[in-house]
Amino acid sequence: MSIQSPKTRAGVFLPPGQGRSYLMGRISAIFKADGDETQNGYSISEWWLEPGTQGPGAHSHPEDDIFYVIEGTMSVLLGDRWINATRGSFVLAPGGVTHDFENRSSSRSGVLNFSISGDFERNMPAIVEYFAANPAQDVEPRSIGVGPEREKSKYEGEG
Repeated sequence: MSIQSPKTRAGVFLPPGQGRSYLMGRISAIFKADGDETQNGYSISEWWLEPGTQGPGAHSHPEDDIFYVIEGTMSVLLGDRWINATRGSFVLAPGGVTHDFENRSSSRSGVLNFSISGDFERNMPAIVEYFAANPAQDVEPRSIGVGPEREKSKYEGEG
């Protein structure tokens, strides 16, 4: 009996702003690694929203979604509460949990998204087509720049 080793993969280096881009009006995504690059184990992409832009809408799916804010402030729906996540914030939406994101600020905002498990990019042609037919809307004017009070992390106050 022989033991087969996993498929050898090449390393990936991408300069800032590089990757496979998907433009969806006021939303854009840049895929850094997915599919064969990760043996379908995870997907890594940047998602950028222009100021005052709604995101994809509340949704859930079986896989985990992880967001790390790389620029600006992204308002993130996690379950039944909105959180204003500033640069450097981490958000985990476990599989099955309703989530969404939108940019309520007056500046462009971006998140680095990790989708576990991978092969998410295969969905992008349908997502681009959806946004072509249903352009991202403005965040309601009363919401721009305004959000819920800062949510307390479950780790704060522990000691």
